[in-house]
Amino acid sequence: MKVQEIRAAFLDFFKGKGHKIVKSSPLIPQGDPSLLFTNAGMNQFKNIFLGLEKTGYKRAASIQKCMRVSGKHNDFEEVGRSSKHHTFFEMLGNFSFGDYFKKKCIEYSWEIILDVYKISSKKLYITVYKEDDEAFDIWNKDIGIKEDRIFRFGKEENYWSMGNTGPCGPCSEIHYELDPEYEKGDPKKLIESGSDRFIELWNLVFMQFNRDENGKLHSLPAPSVDTGMGLERMVTVLQKKKSNYDTELFMPIINAVCDLCDYEYPSLKENDIQIRIISDHLRAISFLIGDGIMPANEGRGYVLRRLIRRAFRAGNRLGLNEPFLFKLTGCVIDVMKASYPEMISSASYISTVCQAEEKRFYATLSAGLKTLQLYISEAKKEKEKIISGERLFKLYDTHGFPLELSKELVEEEKLSIDESSFYNEMEKQRTRARQAWNGGAKHSDIEAYKKINNLNNRFLGYKTDIVIDAEIQALLKNGAKVERLKKGDKGEVFLNETPFYAEAGGQVGDKGILKNAHFSALVEKVFSPIPDIISHRVKVISGDIRIGESVEAAIDKGRRRSLSKNHSATHLLHSSLRQILGDHVKQAGSLVSPFRLRFDFTHFDSITTKEIKAIESQVNKKIQENIPITTRVTSYEQAIKEGAVAIFEEKYKEEVRVVTMSDFSKELCGGSHVENTGNIGLFKIISEGSIAAGIRRIEALTGQKAVEYVQENEDLLLEIQQCLNSSRDEILSQLDKLKFSIKNKEKENKTLRQKIARKNIQKKGEETRKIKNISVFAKIVEGLNSSELREMADEFKQKIKSGIVILGTTSENKASLVVAVTNDLLNKIKADEIIRRLAPFIGGGGGGRSDFAQAGGSQTEGLSRAIKISSSIIEKMLD
Repeated sequence: MKVQEIRAAFLDFFKGKGHKIVKSSPLIPQGDPSLLFTNAGMNQFKNIFLGLEKTGYKRAASIQKCMRVSGKHNDFEEVGRSSKHHTFFEMLGNFSFGDYFKKKCIEYSWEIILDVYKISSKKLYITVYKEDDEAFDIWNKDIGIKEDRIFRFGKEENYWSMGNTGPCGPCSEIHYELDPEYEKGDPKKLIESGSDRFIELWNLVFMQFNRDENGKLHSLPAPSVDTGMGLERMVTVLQKKKSNYDTELFMPIINAVCDLCDYEYPSLKENDIQIRIISDHLRAISFLIGDGIMPANEGRGYVLRRLIRRAFRAGNRLGLNEPFLFKLTGCVIDVMKASYPEMISSASYISTVCQAEEKRFYATLSAGLKTLQLYISEAKKEKEKIISGERLFKLYDTHGFPLELSKELVEEEKLSIDESSFYNEMEKQRTRARQAWNGGAKHSDIEAYKKINNLNNRFLGYKTDIVIDAEIQALLKNGAKVERLKKGDKGEVFLNETPFYAEAGGQVGDKGILKNAHFSALVEKVFSPIPDIISHRVKVISGDIRIGESVEAAIDKGRRRSLSKNHSATHLLHSSLRQILGDHVKQAGSLVSPFRLRFDFTHFDSITTKEIKAIESQVNKKIQENIPITTRVTSYEQAIKEGAVAIFEEKYKEEVRVVTMSDFSKELCGGSHVENTGNIGLFKIISEGSIAAGIRRIEALTGQKAVEYVQENEDLLLEIQQCLNSSRDEILSQLDKLKFSIKNKEKENKTLRQKIARKNIQKKGEETRKIKNISVFAKIVEGLNSSELREMADEFKQKIKSGIVILGTTSENKASLVVAVTNDLLNKIKADEIIRRLAPFIGGGGGGRSDFAQAGGSQTEGLSRAIKISSSIIEKMLD
């Protein structure tokens, strides 16, 4: 069977069994920051398993994009060496949310494997959790599997959980025997050891519990099913291959790599591993960038950076010493485009991001090589035989310089490295990374909300800004359910109907007031702690309120109006950016507040002043056209088919709201908007810049705030005119004259300072000292800055013709030192070595060339000591 046939057969089978077919979620887990990446098909259904989210179906099936590169489910180190592990892979899964359980799940899996995929039962073995007698009996008595082909294992092998916390339960695995000749021995022991003779085909997880942060298990609302089958492994079995890499999912990529490096695969050599690493990582790189992740120094971006650099180094071992991965991302897209057509439009962008990161790594490798050579020369000078692991880890962390390359080059110089301390530093960094990735949801304490998740909150804010008779359904105080809130209390209120918009999609929540005849409260924050539940965080101003009472709920209309203007302007800005800069532009984050809007987007080049003006003009043109802004609700599939833009990090339901501004902008959006673009009034960009590699940020104002900003700039311009006593047309010429005048004055001041410095030195009448027949001139010269100090040192170096010049000065509470050595003495002593010994006296660091070096520090009081002791330091160095 072809890959597409395998995918289609799986979805068709479960559709026929009453399952809702759900599209893959992005690799960035939606609404679950406890995960670095989506690592299983069940991730997007987590809240359904926990009973926190309602859905219109109880059975689902999907083919999910997954990444396993960190944490509990981490296959990173196995990639390339193992025939069945990958960083990126696709997981076929079927799910039951309190509908069928173990018996039906096992029956479905057996039916599709035997009747649809036509796999012989003689090639299959089953594993179950050692205490799960029910699953054992179903396989043995109902399905008819002999006892000697069903193996019981412990928690390590047959108990599944999504992470350290979350849904979990016993599982049963279906294993396929590839070839009995691969490895002789007892099947149970071989499966337990991970032998290549067997391949784990399908994992059937029987979700019964939720593990909390303390490790305690809580029964789920209803026993459920979560299954996961690796597509790559099933393709291997059905296409009768020995390795996942031999299938149509990988071979086109492997062939493209081999064409670049003129290598024949397979050759059963170590280089085969490098080919597999590159082909695996290329898939992960392409999908990560396609889902909006950019290379960075932390979090998800760091994983992407590491993948690119690891694949680049693998290419180096094959003789590919310049950026090459970017040439191959198109091959990945060709292989995967039938299932992921959205990658086609991102092909150029994916390649550009990859190439930029490769170039950056290529440059850092060169810099790292220089640093390593310095470490080697210093070790030899100090007669040390080992380069410390701390130094090599710094080299790895700063420059991405691989340990194995460091080891190879160090050993060529007859030295060795301290690998254990390197790995100690690596583990410290991993610990820091885990702490930085703090997990925890935005509103992490969701236990209290689970008790009220059956509420029916209706949001009416699209049509009204006030609800006269809203019923209070629940109250929380300090995370616990209460019957009432009284004056001075802070708590959360849940209404059956509300006009308050809950923070989402970059738009901050509404503020306003809740009140009735004997109660009033300020609404300070509105958010959705779990899907479909709207929490109003309030401060009670007067009276008290109880569950079941009615209140008037009114938003701050002026604030909402400003939010709507900024949100509609954000849509116009997004479309303008795509039209002017290119289709590669994708939203990478946003903030819609009442005061301003902020928009982060993907773009590699800096944006010119001309482009910023064009973007701003385009938005204002659309505002002046007074385009009607329309909204309608339709299915997600239909909206995408019609060309609506979806934001990759957002989680969308089956039905979505589409916001349209004529043929200029069409986006999926649940936020508030003005009725016509003309209501925005004015759009003004106030800043633009880079916030990360390949990510830029625009901040802008609209309406009255934009008018006030323009007026403030007008006032400033008027003040400048008055200060310069000039008309507006003459401001620039007047400023040029002023700059020229200041420059001349600075030259005069510099000349004067240098004259005074020379006279002061001459007045003291101090003679140059002789040390080992070498002239040493060491002085503190007041009144000069560090640049002038360098010039003075060079001047004195020319005067003495042969010798050493050491000068120091203080400026702006900082001390500076310079050392100059004439060329005839460089075989005896070097300026950079002298400065490294003097720099600590002024609390700083220094460096430079052998003939000239400098240092700076904050300890000005140590300057005199440095100058005085310089002679003895030089004497010791000459000895």
